[in-house]
Amino acid sequence: MTELILETFRLNGRLLAAGDRLVKPLGLSSARWQVLGAIHFSETPETVAGLARSMGLTRQGVQRIANELEKDGLVAFQPNPRHRRAKLVVFTDKGKKAYLAADREQIDWINALSRDTSEHDIKCALKVLEDLRSKLETE
Repeated sequence: MTELILETFRLNGRLLAAGDRLVKPLGLSSARWQVLGAIHFSETPETVAGLARSMGLTRQGVQRIANELEKDGLVAFQPNPRHRRAKLVVFTDKGKKAYLAADREQIDWINALSRDTSEHDIKCALKVLEDLRSKLETE
């Protein structure tokens, strides 16, 4: 298990670097793309804290990125009817277009990356990682 976790750390670094290269032409970084993805996959508008929880990151880190995204016109902060100070983070049209462009870019990349890996192996790896995350979330 230690070897798996160490390999996951190494993989994370490589994925971030590859993601940076992939979305750089779109004016994004892996971190920005990740926050935009969390907004995209949220069923309802979320606060920065909610996005951070869904991503397994700190609120402060996601807040910094959300502020940059707002400055660049990719997201907007809207009033939250459930909390006076915790604004909701939503796409602007420009942000939605940027996210969808990044998503299109990653299709060929992910298909090439997974070409020699069976669906069974992918599902097994996913199950192990989900189980580990779940255990860590309940600690």
